[in-house]
Amino acid sequence: MVKAYLRYEPLANFGVITSAQSNITYDHTGKLAITPALEDVLLWDLKKGTQVGQWKESGNNAQVTCISKSPNNRDYAVGYADGMVRLWQTNGSAATVTLSGHRGAVTALAFNNDGTRLASGSKDTDIIVWDVVAETGLYRLKGHKEQVTCLKFLNNPERADEGYLLSASKDTLLKLWDLSSQFCRETVVGHRTEVWDFDINPEQSMIISGGAEPMLKAWKINWNVLEKSLDEMEIDQPGQQPDEADTLTKAITLYGNIPRNSRDRIVTLQFHPSGKYVGVQAADKAVELYQIRDHEQIRKKIQRRKKRAKEKGKDVQEISDEVQAEDEIHSYTIVRAQTKIRSFDFAPVKDVQKAGHIQLVVSLNDNVIEVYNAPLPAEKKSDSMEEPSKLSSIDLQGHRSDVRAVALSANDDLLASASHNILKVWNVKTRSCIRSMECGYALCCSFLPGDRHIVVGTKSGDLELFDIASSSMVYSVAAHAGSIYSLHMRPDKRGFVTGGADKEAKFWDFKINEEKPTSSPTFVHMRTLKLSDEVLCVRYSPDQNILAVSLLDSTVKVFYHDTLKFFLSLYGHKLPVLSMDISSDNTLIATASADKNVKLWGLDFGDCHKSIFAHQENITGIQFVWGTHYFFTVSKDKMVKYWDGDKFENIMKLQGHHGEIWALAVSRHGSIVVTGSHDRSIRIWERTDEQLFLEEEREKELEEMYESTLVSQMEKVDVNDMELDSAGKQTMETLKAGERIMEALEIADEEKQGWEAYETAKAKGLPCEPPQRNPILMAMGDLSPEKYVLNTVEKIKANDLEEALLVLPFSKVTSLLSYIEGWAKKNWNIILISRVLFALIKMHHNQIVANRMMRPMLDSIRHHLRASLQKQKDVMGYNRAALTYLRRDWEARNTADFFDEAPVEDKKKRAFIHV
Repeated sequence: MVKAYLRYEPLANFGVITSAQSNITYDHTGKLAITPALEDVLLWDLKKGTQVGQWKESGNNAQVTCISKSPNNRDYAVGYADGMVRLWQTNGSAATVTLSGHRGAVTALAFNNDGTRLASGSKDTDIIVWDVVAETGLYRLKGHKEQVTCLKFLNNPERADEGYLLSASKDTLLKLWDLSSQFCRETVVGHRTEVWDFDINPEQSMIISGGAEPMLKAWKINWNVLEKSLDEMEIDQPGQQPDEADTLTKAITLYGNIPRNSRDRIVTLQFHPSGKYVGVQAADKAVELYQIRDHEQIRKKIQRRKKRAKEKGKDVQEISDEVQAEDEIHSYTIVRAQTKIRSFDFAPVKDVQKAGHIQLVVSLNDNVIEVYNAPLPAEKKSDSMEEPSKLSSIDLQGHRSDVRAVALSANDDLLASASHNILKVWNVKTRSCIRSMECGYALCCSFLPGDRHIVVGTKSGDLELFDIASSSMVYSVAAHAGSIYSLHMRPDKRGFVTGGADKEAKFWDFKINEEKPTSSPTFVHMRTLKLSDEVLCVRYSPDQNILAVSLLDSTVKVFYHDTLKFFLSLYGHKLPVLSMDISSDNTLIATASADKNVKLWGLDFGDCHKSIFAHQENITGIQFVWGTHYFFTVSKDKMVKYWDGDKFENIMKLQGHHGEIWALAVSRHGSIVVTGSHDRSIRIWERTDEQLFLEEEREKELEEMYESTLVSQMEKVDVNDMELDSAGKQTMETLKAGERIMEALEIADEEKQGWEAYETAKAKGLPCEPPQRNPILMAMGDLSPEKYVLNTVEKIKANDLEEALLVLPFSKVTSLLSYIEGWAKKNWNIILISRVLFALIKMHHNQIVANRMMRPMLDSIRHHLRASLQKQKDVMGYNRAALTYLRRDWEARNTADFFDEAPVEDKKKRAFIHV
C-alpha cells in the first residue's frame, strides 16, 4: 500500500508593509500608496493606515523590483525579479496583462504620454518596448553594457510619430533612442560614475540626472535638432568628412552641475507634477528638495550678484548675464526621516500654491511608510521657513527588523512574533496586529498557560513577562548572565526552563499572588543545572520524564528531569545543534544542526536512527507534528521542509520566503505551520485535504529540473551585435503553446485528409463509408478542422504567439499557411491572421521563396487578405469620421452654453466694482 500524506499550501503572508527591493508610488487620487511587499503589491489608505487591496499572482514567487503608474490613471506596471512585467488595476485582484521578455530582474519601467506604450529595462542590459493595447512586445533595444536604471519617453505633442526614449544605465551612459526607426540617436557621455536615476521636466526641455558623484547634472534638450533627421543634419554641415561624426550638433547638451548635500549615491530623482520643484533622495535618511526659479527670480539673482561684485570693487562686466544651472535650480529644504529612505513619490497635486505645501510619501528600509508635508520656499530671504512635518506613518502591521521568534497560543487563535525591540500579537484568522509592545532584543518567546501572558527571552539575558490585555510589560528579571537562546514550557504547565550563553539551564516556577488571584503571575527561580558549555536549546519530553540540552560543543546532553541525573549524551554532529524536538510518544528526538544535517535518535539507548542532509544552509528550527513522527525544519536557505521521521523521506518543500528563516511554530495538531524570517514576513502554511504521494513529488521535481534546463537550452545566443532584436523569449508556456498548435494541425489534417479521400472515392463511384469524426472535434461542438485550428491559435497569449510559432517545423508551417488561406477567404479574425502570417513569412522567408508549390496559395492569401483589410480600414475610417463629428457637435453645444453665462457674471462684477 502506497502511503499518502496531506499537502500543505501557503495560506497567507503578512508583516511586510513595504519591502526594500522596489519603489513606492501614489495612486492618481493621492489617497493610496502602492507599495511592494516581497512578491506582492499592497495598496494602503494613507489616512486610515489600513490595507485596502493586494495584487497577488498565484504561483509567482519572484520579488517585485519596480512599479510604474500609467498616465491613463487606471493601469500600473509592476516588474518582477524573474523578468516578468504584469499590468494591474487598482480595483482588480488579478493581473490584466502578463509580459515576458527579460532574462533578468526588471529595474526600470516607463509609460508614454497616453499609456499605450510601455518601456522596460532590466539587469540583462536590454530595453523592451511593449504595445499595451495589443499586449505584445514590439522590439528589443540593445546597446547598454550594464543594468538599465531609468527610462523616460520624450514626445513632441505637435508630431504624431513614436517619439524618443531616454535610458540611463550603470555603464555611466545616457542613451537617446529614436523609436520611429528604432536606433540609438545619441549617447550622452558626461557622468564619471554609474547613472542611477534621471527625470525630465513636464515641458520636456531639461533633464536632471544623478549617480554616485557629489553633483547633479542638468542637460538641455534642443528640439530643433531632434526634429531633423540625421541626413538633414549632414546637409546642414556640408564641409564635413565622413569620419567626423562627432561634430554633428547634439540634441542633449550639458547645462551645468548642481551641488547636493548628500555624499551617498542617488536612488530616486523626480520632478514635482507642477514642474517647479525637484526631489532628490540618496541612499541615506533625507530627501532634498530643489526649487526651479522662473525668469524673474533668475534676473534678480544675477542683479544681486552684480551688486555684490560692485560692492567688492570688481568689474561688473566680468559677471556674465548667462543663466547657469545653479541659478535656475537651488536646494531650499531637506526632509529628514528616522532611518534610511528606500524611495519617495510626490503627491499628484499640480497646484502647490493652493495646497500651501508639497506632500510626499516615503518608504523606509525598516518596513515603514511615512507621509511628509514640506513647506514652499520663502518669498523673501528675511521670511523664516517652516520645517518639514511628518503627517502620518504606517508601521503597526509589521516589524522593524527580522522576526526572531514566533509562538502560537494553545487554541491556535493568537500568534506572537518578536524581533529586535518589538513584540507583536496577531489574530491568526484575520492576520491583523492586535497588540504591539516594546521589548528587548528577543531571541525566544512563548505563551503562558491560559494564553493571557507572553514570556520573552532576550539577548541581554532578561526574562520579560507581558500582559496581552493591558499590552504592557508586567515583570522583568535578569535571568542569565548571557543571551537566553532557548525557553520551553514544562508539560505540567507549572513552570518553564531557560538555557543561556552563561552555561546554565535554569528552572522557573509560576507564582500567583493568592491575595490578588486576578493579578498577573510572576515566576521564581527554583534550581540551576550547570553545564560545560553555552546552552543553545532546551526541550522537555512530553511526559516530563527527561530534559534534553544542546551545547555549543555540538553534543546534546539528556538528563532526568526530577533528579537532574545524567542519562544520555548524543554526539555525532560536526557543528552545534541549533534546535531540537522530542516526539509526542517520547521515543524519538530530532536534532537540527548548523552542519545542515538532521539526526534522529532513539530515546531508549541514544542510538542514531538516521542522519539526513536536509538543507543547503544552517538549520534554524525543527518541530514534530503532535501525534505523529512527521516533522518540519526551517533553514537559512529560505526553505521550509516537511519530513517523515519513520521512513526518513522528504515529503515536500515549501518555498516562499526571501530571507533566512529564523523561527518556526507548528500548531498543536499540525493544521497550520507558522514561520518568521529575515525578510520581516510571517507566513502561514495550511494543511489541505489534498493527498500527496512521494513518487509523484519526486517525478514533479525531476520534471521541473528538466524543464528549467530545456528553456535555457532554447535561449537564443546573440550572434549579431545589432541594436535591434525581437522582444519575446522562450519559456515553458511558449513551448507548450507551440506543441498545442502542432497537435491541432495534426488532428485537423487527419480529419481533412479522411474527408478528401472519402469525396475522391465517392466521385469515382467506389463503395466507401464516411470517415469517423474525431472525438475531440465532436466534443467541442462539432467544429470544422479550420475552426479548431483557429480556436487553438486564438487561445495563445498575444505575447507568446511569435515564440510559439518558432517551435513549428517547416512541414507544419506549410500546413498552417493552407489554413490561413481558408481563414482569409472566410474573413475570420483578420488581425490575428495577419500577425501569424507576417511572423511565419519573416521566420521562414528563404524556404517559402524557394518553394514554388506555395506560390498560388500565397497569391490567394494576398488577394483575400488585402480585400478584408481594406474593408476593416473603411469601417475604421467611417467610425473615426463619425466620432469626430460627434465630438465637434458636443463641443459646439457645450461651448455655446458656457458663453451664454459668461457675460452675465462680467456685468455683475463690474457693477460691484463701480459701487
